[in-house]
Amino acid sequence: MLLVDLRAVATGPFETKAEIAIDDPILEGLELALQEPLRVEGRLTSSGPSQYYWQGSLATRLASACRRCLEPMTVDVDASVSALFTEEEGADDASTYVIQRDGTELDLGPMVREELALAAPKYVTCRDSCKGLCAHCGKDLNQGPCSCEPEPDPRWAVLRALRTDGPDTER
Repeated sequence: MLLVDLRAVATGPFETKAEIAIDDPILEGLELALQEPLRVEGRLTSSGPSQYYWQGSLATRLASACRRCLEPMTVDVDASVSALFTEEEGADDASTYVIQRDGTELDLGPMVREELALAAPKYVTCRDSCKGLCAHCGKDLNQGPCSCEPEPDPRWAVLRALRTDGPDTER
């Protein structure tokens, strides 16, 4: 759990360090395939009456697949995170989280979940030069060309119909 006793923050900055297991309920529904626990490190400081500032990092490794060729791969996620926790309703900033008024504990879990979802890449490629899969036969074009005939562009069909089988002639 990522619960912080706010009374400890009153005496000075509070260091947070945790490992969240791959199967932790806080990560449920994220549709991310973690290969190792999520490491969370940071510092929580009081930044005014009923306001707390957390600055830290999230790090893990995700299993993914190349967007073009579907080759399995791993992706390292290492994100710097800053968040403000406040009792004031209606905070506009996306990195501001509303906390329970007069609460004695702060749960960093929802913030960590949201920041991990934002830090994880939506699409990855195995390399910049990845050629992907053939749209017709599904062959991995990184391993060589396929034997499919390229389909002619249907936008040229009208002109193809006008073409004669003989040599070019002037009209």
